[in-house]
Amino acid sequence: MRINFDMDGTIANLYGVENWLEMLIANDETPYTNAKPLVNLSLLARYLNKVQKKGVEIGVISWLSKNSNDDYNERVTNAKLRWLKKHLPSVKWDNIVIVPYGTPKENYALTENDILFDDEEPNRKNWKGFAYKETEIFQVLKSIDLLSPKVEVA
Repeated sequence: MRINFDMDGTIANLYGVENWLEMLIANDETPYTNAKPLVNLSLLARYLNKVQKKGVEIGVISWLSKNSNDDYNERVTNAKLRWLKKHLPSVKWDNIVIVPYGTPKENYALTENDILFDDEEPNRKNWKGFAYKETEIFQVLKSIDLLSPKVEVA
């Protein structure tokens, strides 16, 4: 089992950065760097570390900017990786994929038990495992934490 997180609009408030769209159109990666957290990241890190100790893998599946080029994609990727390291330093991700905008996230589901947290409904509908809104993160993680000491991994 792997728990996967989208970044933009799920754990990072990209859309709350002033002039974010104009910046992205201008190939400015600053919104990805300056995005504030959307959730309590200290609490998120605690839950992720707990479920990881139970055998659950944790990952990120995030899209690059819609209009981009190779150079901009590299800068956005680096900005997202720095954001994760800055805001969730204690989390040791098992997998991070940052893919072109619109890439089907369900391509990255390992099993039918995998979980995706994503703010975009089409991504949740197409996911092959269990998919939840960003507002359900802690409820779902708490339920996993309450499971037996070791989660059965399919």
